[in-house]
This record gives sequence, C-alpha cells and structure tokens, in this order.
Amino acid sequence: MIEVEHLSKIYGTTTAIEDVDFSVKSGEIFGFLGPNGAGKTTTMRILAGYLPASTGTAKIAGYDVHEQSMEVRRRIGYLPENPPLYLDMTVQDFLNFVAKIKGVPRRDRKNQVTSAIERCQLTEKMQIAIRKLSKGYRQRVGIAQAIVHDPPVIILDEPTVGLDPRQIIEVRNLIKSLAGQHTIILSTHILPEVSMTCDRVMIINRGKIVATNTPIELIDRLGSGYGYQVEVEGDVSTILPLLRQVPGIIGIEQQPQDNRTILEVNCNSGVEPGKDIATIIINQGLSLYEMRRTRPSLEDVFLELTTEEAVE
Repeated sequence: MIEVEHLSKIYGTTTAIEDVDFSVKSGEIFGFLGPNGAGKTTTMRILAGYLPASTGTAKIAGYDVHEQSMEVRRRIGYLPENPPLYLDMTVQDFLNFVAKIKGVPRRDRKNQVTSAIERCQLTEKMQIAIRKLSKGYRQRVGIAQAIVHDPPVIILDEPTVGLDPRQIIEVRNLIKSLAGQHTIILSTHILPEVSMTCDRVMIINRGKIVATNTPIELIDRLGSGYGYQVEVEGDVSTILPLLRQVPGIIGIEQQPQDNRTILEVNCNSGVEPGKDIATIIINQGLSLYEMRRTRPSLEDVFLELTTEEAVE
C-alpha cells in the first residue's frame, strides 16, 4: 500500500531525513517512532504531498506522491499535529464542508459524514461549535475529517499529543478500530502508544532509520534485561552459588533493603528458571516475599538505539 525508497529532505545545509526506506502493508497500523526533531513530521508531510522530497520516491496505492499528487491526495486522510479546524463551525457543518472539498459525491455525502461522526463518537457533539469542544473532542474531529472521504490510507501525526490519560485511551481505541479497513501510519514519540496500538514499528533518529520490526521482535532484539526480581529475607550468601549454577542465569545483582535483599536475576531470553529460583530460596530456609518476571520494554530498545546513533 505504501512504498518509500531512498527518501531524503534537505533544508539548505540541514538534512531532515536521509535515505529513508520502508513499506506498509494494506490494513496495517505502522508506528513511526522517534524523539522530537528526528524527522517524523517531515516524512509525514512528504507522504501527504505537503512537502516535496529532495531525493527518493514515495508511492501510495501505486501512485507517486510527487508525480501523481492529486491521485495520492484522494486516497489519503491526513491529521497534522495541529488539526486544521474551523472553530466557528459546528462539527457537522465542518465535516460536510470537508467532504465537499474532498470530492465526496453529493448523493454519498450525508452517509459519509454520519459514518465519520459515529465512528469518532461525535454524535452528541455534532451541533456544537468546534471552539466549545475540549482538546480530546477536537482531536476526534481532526480524525473525522481525515476519514470522512473513506480513504484507504490514514496518516496521523502525534494524534494523542496534549491529551489527558482518559482521552489518550479513547483516541487509541478509535485508531485501533480503524485498522483493517484502512492502512494507518501513526507518528509519535510516546512509546506506550506504539506498544498498544501498532502492528509494526519503525524507529527514526536524526533523520535515519535505525530499526523496523514488530514491538515484540524489537524487544527480543535487545537481548538483555530478561530475568526476575526477587525480594528475600535471610543470608543470601547461602543461595547465590546455587542460583549461579541454574541453566540460563547469566548474572545476579544485590540491592540490600533494611533486613531484606532484592536480587536482580538476569537470564537469557527464552528461558524460564523461575521455579528453580523459588525452590532454591525456600530449600535454603530464606523467606521469599516477592518474585516477578522482568523483561526489557520498548523504551529500553528505543533508548539503546537512539543513544547509540547519537554517539556515532
């Protein structure tokens, strides 16, 4: 559905993105993750036809973004970071206006607007002026204008920025409900959004792609951080030699806490020595207060990849 090859954008002497390559399958939610200034918005604007690329190509539904711009625009819905809303219009009037300028035929316009309003849960707000809506509802209106013409591709740039936790959950659920029927590119620097919403993730830093994969496979790629956190009471020196002999355990760190000790047990990925750890602790007469599985997060992957890139 989306094919990007060797895409670069240069402003004077500043390279915003460099040799960017990626593809997005039909019906997929594709997360575009990176720190502020990494090149996410620049890439989004090129895909939306808002900016020309310096070099490289981008195709949406087989149409070249630069050479066949109007064909591409008919097939995308775009939500920039600051939604383009006419605040004095009601929600319904605004969406009617957007549907008209996006070329929705008159006979289909009412149904398309009604569908967008219902999908974005705006029915109770449809006769209210947009300026009277909360930030969360304005974001919903922004998404509604992006889908009112039922495009196969939706491009969302920071759709949850500035929202409170409840609004974030609501917008996240809305985005997930659009998957399958639409191909979605979701740009964000909020890592939980990617883990909870996206099928695949691309991490960009300083204008370059540093990783592309599913969230779980990116975490597995890190390779470290798997293990157990164990809180025990008693003389840990009696159990440390035994724990180090358990297959899969590669290191143990101690954190004394009053009369207890927290053990950080690091393991190879794919092994589960939890039962052996608990058995050793109990058989040696120590009190086991807490034991939980730990694994690296997407945040750990993100920090490792972007920090390495920054150092280079």
